Amino acid sequence: MLPGGLLVLGVFIITTLEMGNDFQNALHRLVFAMEKSMNKRRLWNFTEEEISERVTLHICSSTKKIFCRTYDIHDPKSSAKPADWKYQNGLSTSWLSLECTVHINIHIPLSTTSVSYTLEKNTKNGLARWAKQIENGIYLINGQVKDEDCDLLEGQKKSSRGNVQATSHSFDVKVLTQLLLNSDRRSTATVQICSGSVNLKGAVKCRAYIHSNKPKVKDAVQAMKRDILNTVADRCEMLFEDLLLNEIPEKKDSEKEFHILPHRVFVPIPGSTVMLCDYKFGDESAEEIRDHFIEMLDHMIQIEDLEIAEEINTACMSYFMNTEASLDNTDDEQPKQPIKTTVILKIQQNIGVIAAVAVAVLAAGISFHYFSD
Repeated sequence: MLPGGLLVLGVFIITTLEMGNDFQNALHRLVFAMEKSMNKRRLWNFTEEEISERVTLHICSSTKKIFCRTYDIHDPKSSAKPADWKYQNGLSTSWLSLECTVHINIHIPLSTTSVSYTLEKNTKNGLARWAKQIENGIYLINGQVKDEDCDLLEGQKKSSRGNVQATSHSFDVKVLTQLLLNSDRRSTATVQICSGSVNLKGAVKCRAYIHSNKPKVKDAVQAMKRDILNTVADRCEMLFEDLLLNEIPEKKDSEKEFHILPHRVFVPIPGSTVMLCDYKFGDESAEEIRDHFIEMLDHMIQIEDLEIAEEINTACMSYFMNTEASLDNTDDEQPKQPIKTTVILKIQQNIGVIAAVAVAVLAAGISFHYFSD
């Protein structure tokens, strides 16, 4: 539900003051279990500069007093540290938004050694390789490449109080990914026997938020990168869950499967410029999505509040597996196609030697003909 730039920082519980101590161990376990669960799904890692503390709040149901404690998630044995909990005015409206449309075309070959893996595991392995391209990409903000340490709001007009109005600023981001490796890096070509492939193709809408208090370009780019990686991974995970729950039968061998990835729906938070998101399959109605938001947010949502970011059939997954080919491939009998490819590579590698031999034979033939005359 959280777009880029927003994270789950902790958990809270509302009990009487007497019962608060009884739940401290449960809150400790819940914080680390929550973080472990989210880390499994992420295609990115936290930086060393980011805060590693997570918060637990105990709200007394009778006195409304708040007890705040923090845990270091890098240390599972860390003890609770007391912390101050303060409210700030206008914090929910002081956010800048960044929007981006990413066109994905991810091809994941399935080698014969990965046939036994599930479709979900094979796809995750392929997404991990694609994530490196996103991490190393070039990001244009409003058509410009800016230094990462530069102020994001540099050159923007300010109000009479010296602040930039966050509500009127939405940055357009474009992503340029490298197709070729750098010239200083060596690469080798390998022949891989494959029995199938997974293809993810389409356009996905991405959105990130960053606080307007002296935002840096690197923070904005980082938030957008994480939203790109999160939304693609989340859609794939939801598709796999949907296929499992509905028990959709598999296609026959050598037959291609085609599935539509869910598309993104945003909803505003009352009194804030930030929007949360959910995902909608093609057969789901707007009323179902609205009810889902109401259940999660415990707040009334109108259908007209829903912002459908993408049209149906925007992004899709296709899957092809030829199990017969993988079963026929044994150590005694190698497939013909890789052998043919290997022979061609051998000829290309030794083309110079072949040319020299041909010239020598031609010269010998001319000499023999000349002296015989």
